[in-house]
Amino acid sequence: MKVLYTAHATADGGRDGSVKSSDGMIDIKLNKPKALGGNEAPGTTNPEQLFASGYSACFAGAVAFVAGQKKIALQGVFVTAHVDIGLLEAGGLGLGAQLDVCLPGLDRATAELLVNEAHGVCPYSKATRNNIEVQLRVID
Repeated sequence: MKVLYTAHATADGGRDGSVKSSDGMIDIKLNKPKALGGNEAPGTTNPEQLFASGYSACFAGAVAFVAGQKKIALQGVFVTAHVDIGLLEAGGLGLGAQLDVCLPGLDRATAELLVNEAHGVCPYSKATRNNIEVQLRVID
């Protein structure tokens, strides 16, 4: 891989600590979700929310990229990522994701085509492929 950009972030204290990016743009406190024994203190987030944020933004970019290649005009791209953490049957914890994609003004067939092709080019989708279950859903 020819590296084009590298993000740097440092976590201190794990799920009940903090995370900071090297450029200072991210400097946030972390707290476990209540379901994992945390108290969801105001002003905190968790790794699953951060992953959902990154995946939804990246996937929206991938949809726009595919649409541009196909000369399909978009009136907006809205992606909501739902990231689950849960117990695996084999033991330990695992992740799952669902991407809800809304492409206003497009017919369902065109929207589904763009979403499926975006899943093939999105770096987050490539990274998760065959590692976690990812469900794609076109919504109105």
